[in-house]
Amino acid sequence: MSQPVEVDAVVIGGGIVGASAALFLALSGKRVALLERDFFGSHSSGVNYGGVRRQGRPLSQLPLSRRAHEIWGDLRAFIGTDGEYVRSGHLKLARSDKDMAALVAYEEASRGFGMQLQLLDHAQLRARFPWAGDVAVGASLCADDGHANPRLVSPAFAFAARRAGAQTFEQAHVSEVSHDGQAFVVRTADDQCFRGPWLLNCAGAWAAQLAQQFGEPVPMRAGHPAMLVTEPLPMFMDVSTGVEGGGIYARQVARGNCVLGGGQGFPLDPATARPGQAAILEILRNAVELYPPLAGAQAIRTWSGTEGYLPDREPVLGASSTQPGLLHGFGFAGSGFQIGPAAGEALAQMVCAGASNIDLTPFSITRFQSQPHTSSPAIVVPSGTDNVIPLLRGRSNP
Repeated sequence: MSQPVEVDAVVIGGGIVGASAALFLALSGKRVALLERDFFGSHSSGVNYGGVRRQGRPLSQLPLSRRAHEIWGDLRAFIGTDGEYVRSGHLKLARSDKDMAALVAYEEASRGFGMQLQLLDHAQLRARFPWAGDVAVGASLCADDGHANPRLVSPAFAFAARRAGAQTFEQAHVSEVSHDGQAFVVRTADDQCFRGPWLLNCAGAWAAQLAQQFGEPVPMRAGHPAMLVTEPLPMFMDVSTGVEGGGIYARQVARGNCVLGGGQGFPLDPATARPGQAAILEILRNAVELYPPLAGAQAIRTWSGTEGYLPDREPVLGASSTQPGLLHGFGFAGSGFQIGPAAGEALAQMVCAGASNIDLTPFSITRFQSQPHTSSPAIVVPSGTDNVIPLLRGRSNP
């Protein structure tokens, strides 16, 4: 059995949260090991829709989202690429007077977070975005929100962490985690071993198993968002869009492809998921109503992934209540792409300074605890409980 490599922190999970944490730790001079079972950004962080939005987030997330907006604005300096990030604006459409009232209420409640939301009635919407379907009665526009290519951005955070000095490992299946009384000891299936006083649990939809084995069970379920990309079309949509109440979201990239999502797919097994015909047909039906220029467009690829959802649709982010040195960052309910860099930075700040610059109390794991739990001295992570690659279809790269 190999001797452990001494580090300051071990990060399990190479999605955007874990990779961002590793980057900020390395930039702070910490010795960090980033372990990803498959490939960096190959799971929810890399196969999501690519929306980079603040608008529509719960008010509790807006301080983190505001900090993330600052990081995204300087993305190239942090990770060496712009990741096709554009501040195109995010347009949230209302399909009823009730939906429009909800947008008005959100605009009022979220003032003070710098979003400068613009409310548009039906006439203003049609004048400014003539491609929007008549089913939309109004909208809210956040002009500085946007979108990016998750396949480029998410792994780029891990590569930037490596350049900053982090030890980064792909196809590193964590097989055992223990605590020897002074530090965590993390072993992988290929007999690598790391030892350090901090452990960051950023394993996405599979992070709950590790939390439970430290005496912190959470009621997280897996979801499988359905998505598709169309053939290249003439440019017509210059903003990223969503709908009040959910159902569909869409954006158009510079090559003309439209990326759409909505509804849920299904798992084939713990390692793979697909969107399913019913979900794709529902996306297309909604798309034609809201975006008439998409009528007749051909979908050239469909895909799904696996996201972790907690009952309140808020993440678990911050310190363990049972094990000193253990930090959690998971359960972002399909909305972690924009906020991920700030979440990773917050975890790094806890390691380096003992606290985050942003209050993480709303995301404490203790909100799911009815009584205290004790940690286990030895934790074995079963096969399939950390990151698992989702099924991808086709070869297009929107």
